Amino acid sequence: MLQDRSLVQVTDNSGALIGRIFKVLGSSKKRWAEIGEVVVFSVQKAEPRKQVKKKDILYGVIVRQRKPFRRADGSYIRFDENAVVVIEKGKQEPIAGRVFGPIPREVVELGFKKIGSLAPEIV
Repeated sequence: MLQDRSLVQVTDNSGALIGRIFKVLGSSKKRWAEIGEVVVFSVQKAEPRKQVKKKDILYGVIVRQRKPFRRADGSYIRFDENAVVVIEKGKQEPIAGRVFGPIPREVVELGFKKIGSLAPEIV
């Protein structure tokens, strides 16, 4: 469960390295986000000479979280880090050409098929 001011790793090659969530999209009172939900975050640390710069405001989908996530079959899955993939504002397409690390299949089932196809592994 990620909330406002949570730090996340950006797990694609857009240029952003670390981001800070400042809005969970959904209803006006929504506090927490889980795997597959869209958040708005600002870039805290970025690589030089890349597409994304420090202090940019971006949209991202959560692809990994440290809190155990309950699947429909009753099993749980958890990761070592909180991570997002940067997406375009109106679409569900990533702006980067590569995605690093494992992606849970729930992300693909929620409509982010391009992220699933770019990922090296679907868990």
